[in-house]
Parts: sequence; structure tokens; C-alpha cells
Amino acid sequence: MVLIVFMLQNTRKVEVTFLWMHGSVPLALALTIAATGFGIATAAFATARIAQLRRLSRRR
Repeated sequence: MVLIVFMLQNTRKVEVTFLWMHGSVPLALALTIAATGFGIATAAFATARIAQLRRLSRRR
């Protein structure tokens, strides 16, 4: 419910530039994409770290 309210209140367009890509998207969409990307990156790093710690604990 809160996400729906957030998206409805943030519909104005913003300019987004990332690497070689340029475009105009609604603010809510840009923030949602950024948060999703951050979450995926965090999960990938956490998974790698957990695997590293498991390998270390098996050696001991």
C-alpha cells in the first residue's frame, strides 16, 4: 500500500544519465529501479561472502 502511494505521489519526470544511456523516466520508477539494483548487488556480495566464510570454516 505504501509503495502504491509513493509511486502515485512521485510521477514527475526526471532526467536520468547512466554510462552512455540518457532518458527521462518518472521519479518513482527511477528510484524503484535503483533500489532493486542495489538489493540485487547486496544479495550477490552477501552470497559470495557467506560462501567464503563457509569454505574457511570447513578448513578449520
